[in-house]
Amino acid sequence: MFKGFFNRNKDEQEEKIEVVDDGEKAMEVEEKKGFFSGFLKGLTKTRENISKKIDNILAGFTSIDDELYEMLEDTLILSDIGGQTTMELIDRLKDVVREKRITDPSLIKGEMNNLLKEIMNTGQLDNTMNIEDTPLIILVVGVNGVGKTTTIGKLSKKYKDSGKKILIAAADTFRAAAIDQLGEWANRVGVEMISHSEGADPAAVIFDAIAASKSRKSDIIICDTAGRLHNKKNLMNELNKIHRVIEREYPEARSESLLVLDATTGQNAMNQAKEFNQVADISGVVLTKMDGTAKGGVVVRIQNEMNIPIKYIGLGEGIEDLREFNVNDFVDSIIS
Repeated sequence: MFKGFFNRNKDEQEEKIEVVDDGEKAMEVEEKKGFFSGFLKGLTKTRENISKKIDNILAGFTSIDDELYEMLEDTLILSDIGGQTTMELIDRLKDVVREKRITDPSLIKGEMNNLLKEIMNTGQLDNTMNIEDTPLIILVVGVNGVGKTTTIGKLSKKYKDSGKKILIAAADTFRAAAIDQLGEWANRVGVEMISHSEGADPAAVIFDAIAASKSRKSDIIICDTAGRLHNKKNLMNELNKIHRVIEREYPEARSESLLVLDATTGQNAMNQAKEFNQVADISGVVLTKMDGTAKGGVVVRIQNEMNIPIKYIGLGEGIEDLREFNVNDFVDSIIS
């Protein structure tokens, strides 16, 4: 009797476990759907500029010929995907069409989707941001006006919500407004900030931030830095000095350099990426204002042509609208 009772309980427990597991899977699926729908909504302008134009082109052809390829090529280039990546995509598309003996133009779009994913994943770049291996120091660079301060605030909120203790270092001492704005974000998010007065040595701010982080047992220090690209030599000297302080005072800490770019500036964002990559060891890019541009193809150029991973994209004004970048979700959103 007891044996049957225990076996029955065991079966019931296993049944309950399966229900819980199914529930967790369902939650994961819903979370994934919600995350992807955020991509779809945030990238509406880019999708309309690329996906709908591709649809219109394909609808006007009954066969696949050079004129079709040329029109697709023009659409991709005008969306800021760039000549190099566009040519690679079109050349590979021609090969696939020939190998699979595709004659129906409507089937091309699916092949373009797959090929663009392959191209963006060619360099096997890591688009995830590792915040578990702490202590971590994140240097945030970028010119004024790209959303650098807002990005630091949103990252602070995201990492704090992940259970990390955050400290902000206001090392852009060139602008008093930058210090004040960061202070507002620190108060809003509920994290501590180390700052000096306007004109102070940025490396001294980092020095004090490291000391404070050690005493307060912070996990992550997020450092604002000046973005005076018009004087690259001074910027390089400043960043080198900051790196020397980090290496001397906090050798056990990992270091990341995130470049913040405004996606709405298109080619200008690419130019900034090239310039900053010459003066700083950029480990990842944050593209802001992606919801406000129809030329989101710049994402592809940065990842593919410059071999720099996109870590986050900004899909709105809300504090939760800074999203982790995912190649497959991005491509599915713009070539749906």
